[in-house]
Amino acid sequence: MAGQGDSLRAIFFALGANFAIFLAKLVAALLTGSGAMLAEAVHSLADCGNQILLLFGMRQAKKPPSPDYPLGYGKAVYFWSFLVALMLFSVGGMFSLYEGLHKLHSDEPLQSPWIAVGVLVFSIIVEGISMRACLVEVNKARGTRTLWQWFRSTRQVELVVIFGEDLAALLGLAFALAAVSVAMITGNPFWDAVGTLAIGVLLIVVAIFISVEVKAMLIGQSVDPETRRQMCDFLDQRPEIECVYNLLTLQLGNDVMVSIKAKMRGEESALGMIAQINAVERELKRRFPQVRFSFFEPDIDDGDPGEGPDQ
Repeated sequence: MAGQGDSLRAIFFALGANFAIFLAKLVAALLTGSGAMLAEAVHSLADCGNQILLLFGMRQAKKPPSPDYPLGYGKAVYFWSFLVALMLFSVGGMFSLYEGLHKLHSDEPLQSPWIAVGVLVFSIIVEGISMRACLVEVNKARGTRTLWQWFRSTRQVELVVIFGEDLAALLGLAFALAAVSVAMITGNPFWDAVGTLAIGVLLIVVAIFISVEVKAMLIGQSVDPETRRQMCDFLDQRPEIECVYNLLTLQLGNDVMVSIKAKMRGEESALGMIAQINAVERELKRRFPQVRFSFFEPDIDDGDPGEGPDQ
């Protein structure tokens, strides 16, 4: 599983790339009058703001627990990530749709289109480097899963957002390059407007996918299914435990809370049972370093026919 340092590297790569691309796109948009290029410039500027928000959210998540927040501030990064999705939707997507609709009613031809083409090619190269850096970290985390399976099951919200942004940026640049090229060849600015609209739709779709994933984490998701299966296997193999009635987990940013209800084996004294539980919890946190909070309830039955180890 990739750690927070891996996410930070991906974010800093993306921030540097997007700021350089924003400056190049802005100059090209002013020189050419391209709506698609202006939409892409705004998109890159929004991405820079998004990465700053992510960095701020990750810093907030490191704050220690307090009486008002006994489980810490780990989920703060989900709130800031959701704001990133909203910015991608509004500043990126909606502005691009507005600019595209405006350009549909304009007959003004592109000025110096070769400048736009050169900037877009440069941007694709730089964004490709950023995407590669992100994929290196994603591949560390996804294992044998496909990218789609990883995207749907991961709890690393920072990588989800950066991956979605980089993917949208690369596809948006491809749309912009195609639109400017066709408009340049045909001399018809209509295609530039079409490219701008396509970029807007793309950003809105990506923002929706990101927001759906972040929403699940905001509500309160468990750890990813593979980690939960490993935890179940660990508890089943412990000699101190006769039966696991229930295992609840909650992802708190990079931290995890675990609640276990189990029947202990062959120990009748309270002190002996406490020693057993402490041994299990120590080994659990050693095997799963992301577990920061653990609560263990010994019992002699599950107390509810509807409960079980998979609840």
